[in-house]
Amino acid sequence: MQKGIVDLTRQVMLQQLYVEEKIRSDGASGLKQVRHHGDGTKPFYGASHVDGSVASMHDHANYIRTVGLGELGMVMNGIDFRTRHNDYHLLMPSQHTKEYNKLDEIQFPNVPPEVLSKHTVEEQITEMREWFKAWRDQNHVKRDYRKYFKPVLCYMEGGWTTNTQTLEEPFSSDRHHIDASSWFDLQDKVRFTSYSGGKSNLENYAYLPTTIMNVVNGTPEYAQWNYRIACHPLSRDVPLNAFIPQDDLKARLARTQNMTQYINSRTCRFSLTATINGNAHRSPDKNKGYSWGLLDELMYEIPGKDNYIANITDDPFGLTAYHTRSTTHNLTKLNTGYYHRWYKVLEHDAMGQTNIHRGFADENLFVAATTQPHIAPMKVRSCHKETDGHHHQHDVCNDYIHRYTYAIPLEIIYLTPLYKWNPFDLPYHGDSNSNEAKIVTKNGRNGDLSPEKALNGTHSAFFYKTPNAFFSGSETEKDKADTARGVVGVLDKHNVVQHVAASGTRIFLPNIDGVGMLRTRFPIMPIHGEGAAVWREVAAMKEMLMNMGTFAPLFESAPTSVVDVKALLAMKEYHFIVPPTTRDPPGLHSHDITLHGDDIENLKAGHELKGIFTSLANGHQHSIDISYQNGQYNISSCDGLPRCWDDHGTTLLENTNN
Repeated sequence: MQKGIVDLTRQVMLQQLYVEEKIRSDGASGLKQVRHHGDGTKPFYGASHVDGSVASMHDHANYIRTVGLGELGMVMNGIDFRTRHNDYHLLMPSQHTKEYNKLDEIQFPNVPPEVLSKHTVEEQITEMREWFKAWRDQNHVKRDYRKYFKPVLCYMEGGWTTNTQTLEEPFSSDRHHIDASSWFDLQDKVRFTSYSGGKSNLENYAYLPTTIMNVVNGTPEYAQWNYRIACHPLSRDVPLNAFIPQDDLKARLARTQNMTQYINSRTCRFSLTATINGNAHRSPDKNKGYSWGLLDELMYEIPGKDNYIANITDDPFGLTAYHTRSTTHNLTKLNTGYYHRWYKVLEHDAMGQTNIHRGFADENLFVAATTQPHIAPMKVRSCHKETDGHHHQHDVCNDYIHRYTYAIPLEIIYLTPLYKWNPFDLPYHGDSNSNEAKIVTKNGRNGDLSPEKALNGTHSAFFYKTPNAFFSGSETEKDKADTARGVVGVLDKHNVVQHVAASGTRIFLPNIDGVGMLRTRFPIMPIHGEGAAVWREVAAMKEMLMNMGTFAPLFESAPTSVVDVKALLAMKEYHFIVPPTTRDPPGLHSHDITLHGDDIENLKAGHELKGIFTSLANGHQHSIDISYQNGQYNISSCDGLPRCWDDHGTTLLENTNN
């Protein structure tokens, strides 16, 4: 009976290994899929790793530390899993203790003294704009922005944990948690949503697998996969030109975006240059392969589960791991308690190599060793033949027991002085769940601009203190998942209503007069499919097709160019504005509309466009019907009514800013 149980357990473990190895051979660690929200007549209209935004990124700028990130299908070292809606916090591993999953708050950058020394809010606004301009231009001669614009690298970390009994929330979020009473309850709910095709409307389910890690005396030891998102304040500045846009044609074609429009949208994903100063290790060309580059440098600043005091020397199969940049005259042991994907050994392998990559062919796999008992260990025995002094051979065996976790980079976020800048000296009442914070919304205060309705100070979920006059535009590229309002009224310490904007994390800041629209979140997460042979072939073909002049000698037949003028005109975009309304509620706002050339042709031919959705503004959007008469584009119906409920005008205005 016992032998039968052991054999069955072994079969289960082998099946698990087969699945993991198949996933590893199908691609690399990285983002796989976001939730699908709309259908289309072509495959590229559907969701992949990008839909309305890459990785379902969005804004919760009204929260002090919350970064908007939706549900994600991920692969990490062959483990296929799905997250809940993430909305993670700007937190870092503990700097002072090895306590498991202990996180500290990341300190926000200070406000430049040159701004604080100004006597009026208007003067502070003028000076602050100059600092943002210096950051935009990467000019630190007069204003050294590097002291006040700080990059943090946020990453996803996963590992097999020993806690299989009690559900363990992977990390805190203001808005989401795993909605289950146990791991088994969670698995049943995920099974049901898969069976029914339904979903958790709050997006609070996650698929996190369970595995058999070891068999001890015939008894299986189970482990539970779990993940978290955390951030690390980088020790160095990352220049803006280090971010290389990755041309996702699926995203561009679905929205008919040229490269400029794509780069300035939420759908754009980036990679990092191989190096900033000097050459990446073993490669003089930043566009070619390397074994230790800028991303390796940055990820090696991030500790595993032992936190920043990690100090671990690894010896996989008896071979000490050294830093890749070590030389025979200057050997440096690798601190494998920090995330890395390359290490060096002194003995050549069967292919004559001494630099070893973690994983068989997973170029995105970053690994860190840990001593935490909460991480399930893997045990293995390795034996080899040795000859004694009498020329007799005998087996020498060693048992290796190690614990590892894995990580991939998600994004680099630039923290700016806006987190601390408070020129109106608005009172902050701490965490939104505290008793002190209740005063902010007491008696029905909701942030309207009247003294009766303005917020009475701020708290962690109403983080509004940036003068609205600092910006010259509204919230940029709004998404339905965004939560910040455009302008909010907050009472200062003298009970005067101040008009302020959100001060938290955004993908793009609203337009700043004299500066423009600036990106502060740079998604750099790798994509699972990039590790597949087909993706690599398609990437090579895309590179050739998009740069025919450069790669013309590589074509079997000389490339020719045929321009379809009619198709180009049909794809041309025309931008309009729904006339602003001052009705309160919802307050001053307008909406954007984008039409294409074929839409314009249909309108001018006397046809009506029905069910066109406007952009999101002040928490809502409209579905409008458009007609063309006497040289004007008119709103003939709004949400099924002759006129929009909030009194927008009925004639579309041309948007001259696009």
